[in-house]
Amino acid sequence: MKITYRHCRTHEDFLACQEIDHKVWHDHDLEVPITLYVVAVETGGQVLGAFDGERMVGFTFAVPGVRHGRVYMHSHMTGVLAEARNRGVGRGLKLYQREDALARGIDMVEWTFDPLEIKNAYFNIMRLGAVVRRFIPNCYGVTASPLHGGLPTDRLVAEWELRSERVERCLRGQSPVASG
Repeated sequence: MKITYRHCRTHEDFLACQEIDHKVWHDHDLEVPITLYVVAVETGGQVLGAFDGERMVGFTFAVPGVRHGRVYMHSHMTGVLAEARNRGVGRGLKLYQREDALARGIDMVEWTFDPLEIKNAYFNIMRLGAVVRRFIPNCYGVTASPLHGGLPTDRLVAEWELRSERVERCLRGQSPVASG
C-alpha cells in the first residue's frame, strides 16, 4: 500500500468521505452532508484524504474554532477503512493535518474521543502527544451506530498543541514525558 495525502476539494472527494464515514460508523444519521464539507473547505477548515492510488482509504475533517480568542482546528472526524487500519494511515492523516495547520499559523487541533476505546486513547495520548483536560458526558447523544452500542457517547477532548515539546517527543517516537 503506497499512501499519499492531499486536500479534498471536489464533490467526488466528499462522496468518498461519506462512503468511508458510513463504513466506519454504520449510521447515516451521523453522516456529514456534502454541503458541510464544502463549507469547511471554503471557510478555513480541513478535508484531507489518504489515498492508495486513486482510491480514498481514509479522511479527516476539521472546522475552525475560536476559544478564548485563540484560533484552532476542531477535528470532527477521522476515519480509515478496515483494510487500511494498522498501517499508519490514521497517523499519516493526523501528521498531514498538523503540517497543514502549522502552515496556516494554527498551532492547536482538538478532537473528541471515546475514553473506552483504549487503542484510540493510546494513539491520541502516547503516539500523538495530545493532552486531555475536558470530559463531555453524552456529547453526541445516544446514536444508532453499532459502534456506540446504544450507550451515551461520553467523550474526552484531546488537545494537540502542535509545537509543544510533548508532541515533538511523541513524533520522534519517544515518551511524551521526559524521564529523569
